[in-house]
Amino acid sequence: MSDLLAALLLGIIEGLTEFLPVSSTGHLLIAQHWLGARSDFFNIVIQAGAILAITLVFRQRLWALGTGLHEPANRDYAMKIVAAFLVTALVGLPVRLAGWELPDAVTPIAWALILGGIWMLLAEHFAERRGGDGVNVTWTIAIAVGLAQVLAGVFPGTSRSATTIFIAMLLGLSRRSAAAEFAFLVGIPTMFAASGYAFLELWLDDGLSGEAWDDVAVAFVAATITGFLVVKWLLGYIKQHRFTGFAIYRIALGALILLFMPGS
Repeated sequence: MSDLLAALLLGIIEGLTEFLPVSSTGHLLIAQHWLGARSDFFNIVIQAGAILAITLVFRQRLWALGTGLHEPANRDYAMKIVAAFLVTALVGLPVRLAGWELPDAVTPIAWALILGGIWMLLAEHFAERRGGDGVNVTWTIAIAVGLAQVLAGVFPGTSRSATTIFIAMLLGLSRRSAAAEFAFLVGIPTMFAASGYAFLELWLDDGLSGEAWDDVAVAFVAATITGFLVVKWLLGYIKQHRFTGFAIYRIALGALILLFMPGS
């Protein structure tokens, strides 16, 4: 397989899995096991494509929030997005500097997939038992989502989207579409900041040389287009369906990894 085709496939995998609650880290690690490992810069760029995709999906919502800050409801929602981001930044940066992160290895990610799938099943069950309209984001939810993003960063394979969506649902944002929207909107500044910080680290360490720029460009475009289509589909899907299918998929994938790729 050519390097360009491998880059295209990796970009598509990133776009498919970044915002689905299935762990993009786990899928990319497995894919790169077969398609060849890529540089940190390559991984940053394809994640940037996914960030661009979700920004495009929510462009109207973001514009409405930005231009409607004079309205109390918009101002309150925007402040909670900022609060969640600041919690992630203030807690996550010291955690990153301290090096508190599990390695991107196959076995721990497989277990994270399995345990995360079980967590999703339980969280959705208990969230639905709470009842209520489940559409109002509280300050507790905002802070918890910020902390959940840190947790997802420390434990690769847990999935940022799964961790944030289900913590929001457990704390009262039981309507799936409302929980997903808030989690995704918080993810935009968080992922931009994380990618920018990682890029700055690479640049200062002179880690940008020797890149195959055509591969990077193809993967970026693929991640952007695929991510856009996936998020649009997911937002429609969860209005009528539970997350059960994603949870079962995670558990099955984790089990297959442990069975066929032990010690990788």
